[in-house]
Amino acid sequence: MSHTRGYWEELERPGPDVVVVDRVEIRRGSQVRLTPRPGGDAFDLALAGRTAVVEAIEQDMEGSVLLAVTVDDDPGRDLGERRQPGHRFFFSTEEVEPLTEGSTPSAGAPRILVAGIGNVFLGDDGFGVAVADRLSRRELPDGVRVADFGIRGLDLAYALADYDAVVMVDAVPRGGAPGTLYVIEPDVEAEGVAPEAHGMDPAKVLALARELGDVPSRVLVVGCEPSTTPGWDEEDVVAELSEPVRAAIEEAERLVESLVSQLLESDKTATQR
Repeated sequence: MSHTRGYWEELERPGPDVVVVDRVEIRRGSQVRLTPRPGGDAFDLALAGRTAVVEAIEQDMEGSVLLAVTVDDDPGRDLGERRQPGHRFFFSTEEVEPLTEGSTPSAGAPRILVAGIGNVFLGDDGFGVAVADRLSRRELPDGVRVADFGIRGLDLAYALADYDAVVMVDAVPRGGAPGTLYVIEPDVEAEGVAPEAHGMDPAKVLALARELGDVPSRVLVVGCEPSTTPGWDEEDVVAELSEPVRAAIEEAERLVESLVSQLLESDKTATQR
């Protein structure tokens, strides 16, 4: 069962550094899928099947071990990382499924990240987040992870080192009709792009990732031509997509799945040579 924790929050005790779930070690930073027990409350069920990151392992007053997690596709995940209530959730070890390297069914399978990018409060800029949300509910091949990175460019830059390929999904203004989809393959070795730790310009994220370490050998961007992209200086918050961009989401899902299949097939062919 999940716990939002109230009066005894200050009484929490540090738990062990590592717990074992299904013969896989889980520690801070491990990825898990949430599998709340049947009969849980409505909030538990709403999180069922979501992927999350373990932020801490703690014990309650009865000595039961709880995993404090932040949910990947929670737009307020950064608040959970700062221990803010409502964005940091607690599950028992029986209510998670490991998604670590040790639990990957196909050893040596390529690791592919599908990264939703954008700000859901700036109109069509939230396109990538919407597509990631839809894809996260689908069954994808082993080794493929879907995550909403929102505007957390630094998080994405650090994550890239763990993957062989990445498909970023974002609103990309290129002058076409609103809702037009593009597939872009940026030059991962491009020079002259200044890295930026705060922000979510894909080119600057790649530059930052190079500064931090490795970048995936293949980087693709599925972009959508926006219709509305309000700026931070505007008074009105636009927390919904325009009709042309909303209509492009389903096609974008199919496009991302097709690109993932091509990446997997390309890796398989290269391995057989």
